Order: sequence, then C-alpha cells, then structure tokens
Amino acid sequence: MSPPRPAQLPPLNPTRVFEATGRLLSVAKAAEELCVTPAAVSRQVRALEHFLGVKLFNRAHGRLELTPAGSRYLADITPLFAALLRATRAIQSRDRGRALLKIRSPATFAVRWLIPRLAGFHRDHPSIEVQLTTSSAPLDLDHEDIDAGIELGDGSWPTTQSQRLVANVLVPVVASARQQGPDRLERPEQLQDEVLLHTMARPDDWTRWFTAAGLDTERAYGGMKYETSLLAYQAALEGHGVAIAQKALVEKELTEGALTAPFRLELDLGSHTYYFVWSAGKARPAALNAFCAWLADVVDA
Repeated sequence: MSPPRPAQLPPLNPTRVFEATGRLLSVAKAAEELCVTPAAVSRQVRALEHFLGVKLFNRAHGRLELTPAGSRYLADITPLFAALLRATRAIQSRDRGRALLKIRSPATFAVRWLIPRLAGFHRDHPSIEVQLTTSSAPLDLDHEDIDAGIELGDGSWPTTQSQRLVANVLVPVVASARQQGPDRLERPEQLQDEVLLHTMARPDDWTRWFTAAGLDTERAYGGMKYETSLLAYQAALEGHGVAIAQKALVEKELTEGALTAPFRLELDLGSHTYYFVWSAGKARPAALNAFCAWLADVVDA
C-alpha cells in the first residue's frame, strides 16, 4: 500500500490574488493593486478554485460576494500574508540597520498636519524609517500590515491604546480675497445665501456648526460635496465657497492669510478628534515608543 500523498501547499500567486480580490471584493481593484489585468485576476482565482475544489466567489446583482468557503479561507490566510509581509519588511530593515515603522492616516490629516512635522522625527531618529500610507477606512490593526495609525473618533476602540493629538475645532473658512469686497461675510446668517463646501467623509460638520450658531439646519445640507476635507479646503482657497474646516488642519493658511475665519463662533467637538492608535495586545517596539514620545512633544509644543 502506497503512503498517503502529503498535503500540497496552494499555488502562491493565485492565493495572493484571491486574498486581494476577497479583501477588496472587486476584480478591477485587485488588478489595480497587483498591477495586472482583470482577466489575469479572474484566471488566477479560477486556478485556485480548481486546486481547492471549491467555489470561492459568487456574483449577485452585479456584485462580487465570497461564498461561505471563500469567506472562511480568506479569514484563515489573511493573517498569514500579513505575517509574511511583516517578516519580509523586518529582515529588509535589519539588513539596512534601520528600524521600520508603518503608519496609516487619513489623507487630509497626513498632508496638513503630520507630514509637515515628520522631518523633525527623521532628524531626531535617523535610524527609524517611517512608512506612511493613507486611507479613510477604519483601522484594522489585527489584519493590516501596519504598526499604528491615526483615527478620528472618541479615542475608545476595543483592544487598542490611543494618544490624543489635536483639538477638533470646527470653523467656517473662506478665501481671504473674498473678504476684501463689499460682500464680505460678517454674520453667520449670511451663510444662508452662500455656497457651502462639504466633506463627504464628515457629512454632519456644517449641521453641527449651524445648530451651535442658532441657524436653520435645513440650509446646511446644500452646496458642493467633496470626497475629502483636503479637496474642500482647496476649493475654499480657490474661492468656490465657504468650507467648514477643522481649525488645526488649516492653521497655516489662517496664519499666512490665504484663508479667513469670518465668524467668532468656533465649535469644539471635545473628545471626538484625532488619535494615534496602536494595538493593546502587542508589545510596543522601540521605534513605536520613540514615535509616541515624539508625538507627545509635538502636541505639547
């Protein structure tokens, strides 16, 4: 009697393609991430399905959905790919004699607050390499290949520790050139006739400010809508309307005079602000300790 055939590892490339497709639930997005064609993604997924002998995806109402088997398999392999990536990054960093710190942040916060200050961290810690990525999706420290991230919320997330960064103060802002003319803004009531610039990721900011100002909130929903605050602030700079801004993220423009906050009312959202967040269940590496200490110094400065 011949010995039982040893279990075979799955083909690595099709498995990697499946992980990306299952995570993104999109053949097109997986193809973009992996720098291949959608047809190549579909072929690799079919190859893995053939190897496993199970169907991994269904299409329902034009959308890609994981089958129960596909969902289980994705949950099992995702930590393995994350561990493989961490091990690869770690050995690359050790080979260069540098520690690697991977951080994710919302794009607007990264561009307008973190990046202008990062040069100071690099100067103080030349042996630590920071890799910064951006996304507006909630942090998933258990499955993402990151050490920590920046999150907007109340600072209380399960299985995490957090460090408060800035005050979240809402102020309407407008291009300063607009304030030089006869139609300058002087009273909040004038906003009823203005083009309001909204951030789709923060749809209630104008409503909150209108409520604090005692204005009819029905008018707070109209105007132009942008995917990120970064785009809304740029639209305000170019004179397209009035944006509701997080004051800490437009300090440079307010100080230099490119933007003006025309009203005295500033709405502080208290504990609902930006936090630096890391896993509570893992030991903090020295590089992360150094970054936390540096952030505390920057915030207190």
